[in-house]
Amino acid sequence: AGIGKCVAMDLARRNARTILACRSRERGQAAVEEIRAATGNPAVVLRLLDTSSLASVRAFARAVLQEEPRLDVLVNNAGVTGLPFTITSERLEQTFTTNYLGPFLLTNLLLG
Repeated sequence: AGIGKCVAMDLARRNARTILACRSRERGQAAVEEIRAATGNPAVVLRLLDTSSLASVRAFARAVLQEEPRLDVLVNNAGVTGLPFTITSERLEQTFTTNYLGPFLLTNLLLG
């Protein structure tokens, strides 16, 4: 939704292979279908990613590096605010992990 969806739509309009990294399979798949229909670009795909989980970030990066011959652009757009104080299963504060640690790790893993 929001800025991330607009960026994905623009990239797809430019005929780029576009990977939507989403926490929700249902919402992500709906966005994929909407972007494909609006742009005519069949190369829009969904991959699940939860940046509040470093294990999810590692699995996502591993899959992208294995499946994609190249990665030209990474848009780190996900973020949360106003959540109650929560500690993740990895013993990290959830908002900090979602907004900073997850994206930082993802960027560094995808650099190769």
